[in-house]
Amino acid sequence: MQGGSGEVGELLLPPHLSPDTLRPLAGGRTLRLDGETMGTYWALAAVVPPDLSETGLRSLLEQGFARVIAQMSQWEPDSEISRFNRAEPGTRFPLSAEFAYVLDCALGIARVSGGAFDPTLGGVSDLWGFGASVAAIHTPDKKAVSTARGPDWQHCLVEDGGRVAVQPGGLTLDLSGIAKGFAVDLGIRWLEAAGVRHALLEIGGELRGVGVQADGMPWWVDIDMPPGGNAPHARIALTGWAVATSGNYRRRRESDGQSWSHSLDPASGVPLGDDMLSATALHPGCMQADALATVLMVLGGEKAMAFADAHGLPARVVSRKAVWTSAAWKVWAREEPGQE
Repeated sequence: MQGGSGEVGELLLPPHLSPDTLRPLAGGRTLRLDGETMGTYWALAAVVPPDLSETGLRSLLEQGFARVIAQMSQWEPDSEISRFNRAEPGTRFPLSAEFAYVLDCALGIARVSGGAFDPTLGGVSDLWGFGASVAAIHTPDKKAVSTARGPDWQHCLVEDGGRVAVQPGGLTLDLSGIAKGFAVDLGIRWLEAAGVRHALLEIGGELRGVGVQADGMPWWVDIDMPPGGNAPHARIALTGWAVATSGNYRRRRESDGQSWSHSLDPASGVPLGDDMLSATALHPGCMQADALATVLMVLGGEKAMAFADAHGLPARVVSRKAVWTSAAWKVWAREEPGQE
């Protein structure tokens, strides 16, 4: 969440910032843009040269978002991902450069997390009411989940330097846990190419900041406080970093008197229980932060912290009964690494 007000319990600052990063743009003007994309909203705050066109920047970002949708949205029947998912077994499917890049990152995070992040959950996501092909929402039984599961990430074979994916049959890619983060990264990259070096870009709660505000202050971002938890209000100086939060309160479905979260357990194909409320991950790349927040939600508690500490990841996980923060998070909060 951009900006924010109120009492702050934790103020997080990146441990290493260069003077060049913190130097504001002389004579720059602040502009704010927003709109809708990928079933959610986007928002930009930027400090730009006086002669830079606001209309041009909006068009630039919207072109980038449309590019990601055309490649990675399962809600678009002619998108790249939809065509791959429909492909016959044995099909060697050529991938665009961006799609190949995102899929490589997704499979890499699947490997290092032991499958806690799995980009092949499209079938069960549909089954639980979070996909594009759902006719009616209902509570599926174990047999239906098993049938819908299909091959997992370990069966996603890529060839020719990652530019060709092989459809083994029944493998259903779902990049919704990483594509928004990539779209943020793409937007920042295109903004920088257009001469914008100071910006905070958000898509649906995934944010990345570069440079500083007009007064030289960092881009301040408040972390969502999940309902039912007792986590302190955290505010982050998002300069040269990205942040993503996954929460069980964001997207939910209901049927037959039951309610469930969009966060799925890749091992079982069923939604996570409601004890874990949220997970926040910081990373220089928003694509990575997006996927890593999901990893932390799936692992939960001590396992999530062990993963975060093993990879030097600033992270926080909130349950109904406890709050865990990684060693790197404590460094950002200027705490002792071992302190709770």
